[in-house]
Amino acid sequence: MLRYVKVAKRSNIGSLSTSFSSYCNSQVATTSRVSSPRVYGTTPPSSTAYNHPRCLVAHTTSVPGNLQVHRRSFSSLCDDDSPLNQPRESMPYDVVIVGGGPAGLAASIRLKQLSQQKGIDLSVCVLEKGSEIGAHVLSGNVFDPKALKELLSLNDDGGENWTKDLLESQDSHATPVTEDAFLVLTESGGSYQIPNVFLPSQLHNDGNYIISLSKLTRYLGEMAEGLGVEIFAGFAADEVLYNTDEGVRGVTTKDVGIGKDGECKDTFERGVELLGRQTLFAEGARGSCSETIISKFNLREQSGASVQHYGLGIKEVWEIPEEKFKKGFVQHTLGYPLQSSVMDKTYGGSFLYHQEPNLVLCGLVVGLDYENPYINPYQEFQRWKTHPAIKSHLEGGTCVQYGARVLNEGGYHSLPKLTFPGGMLLGCSAGFLNAVKIKGSHCAIQSGIIAAESVYDSLTSGEGAE
Repeated sequence: MLRYVKVAKRSNIGSLSTSFSSYCNSQVATTSRVSSPRVYGTTPPSSTAYNHPRCLVAHTTSVPGNLQVHRRSFSSLCDDDSPLNQPRESMPYDVVIVGGGPAGLAASIRLKQLSQQKGIDLSVCVLEKGSEIGAHVLSGNVFDPKALKELLSLNDDGGENWTKDLLESQDSHATPVTEDAFLVLTESGGSYQIPNVFLPSQLHNDGNYIISLSKLTRYLGEMAEGLGVEIFAGFAADEVLYNTDEGVRGVTTKDVGIGKDGECKDTFERGVELLGRQTLFAEGARGSCSETIISKFNLREQSGASVQHYGLGIKEVWEIPEEKFKKGFVQHTLGYPLQSSVMDKTYGGSFLYHQEPNLVLCGLVVGLDYENPYINPYQEFQRWKTHPAIKSHLEGGTCVQYGARVLNEGGYHSLPKLTFPGGMLLGCSAGFLNAVKIKGSHCAIQSGIIAAESVYDSLTSGEGAE
């Protein structure tokens, strides 16, 4: 945990930030090329009291734009002696990655792979809000392995043994898809299968695997730590930090130990600044910092992107009797309970996958643009499980896990501009889910690989090289 890292590394922090004022006149690089690789700026002490989100009542006009959304009315906390006015400790890195999902971990791994390959080492940290890597990752998941194989291509086995490594590392099977079915469910309990020959090629799952994406990210997290990436789990990025010229210079973690009345408790601890020459945002769909960045730099307007739209995915994992298990079976459905005719305007569908040893991964995705205000996605999911084409897979089984997450379904035409001064957007923070293919993990990993290669080349070339 970062709290203990701070204690263990206090001597390092002292050497990196000998005094808070020593950073006041320095400037963070906001472009990919910099004149000095490890020089970081920070807010002058004299303005610190006015820049804390809890002290904005009397000083709104002097607050940077990114703090406006945090406005609160605790003006009594603006005393000079308040712990909220004290400077944060800073931890500088070459690259700060916000989010420990497939995209963020892929970027961190490729950065360290390039460091070993080319001999110029970059310091990399990953900030993950979940209690551990994988804790906040939820997906179907029928997985296209091509991006993962590219990421692991520098391994001794060329990435071909990733399924075996995943099983040994996480005791989780990557089950090859053996059968693919696409059904239309009717309200009367019937179903009609669409022949695969009539389905678009994007829906064919030959060569794909049924996996636990949470377990895959844990596997990637172990690999990243083995390469020297520093991972801070259990701490969410609370605020984006900017240079005087408005380029991103890093993020802060949240202050902790504040009571409901806004007063600091005995357990109060100031958040930490994680400063980076480049900051990569891989928070997932609707990430708070990512949305702030997109709005601040008008990234959707710059790319001419369509408005992003979203869906809610609800998932359960069932353990079923072995006699009902169909290894590698994949089924997707339309129709009941969301649509009863081709004219219905409720967008959505379902998935059901059989993963070794005897698990069924099932779920329903409902587009959040539905017009009927009485639709309850969870209740629709429960109705869906009573359909004979679904019920037959679950009878005699036990639900062992459940969860939900938001999906960005706008696709290619809703992608914002991916770069901004001081960083990039990766994975679902940008919106790389391919809704037609019903997959996005491989796109997230690929975006992390490409971003890492671009960042490494920029930070190690010219005057920015160490």
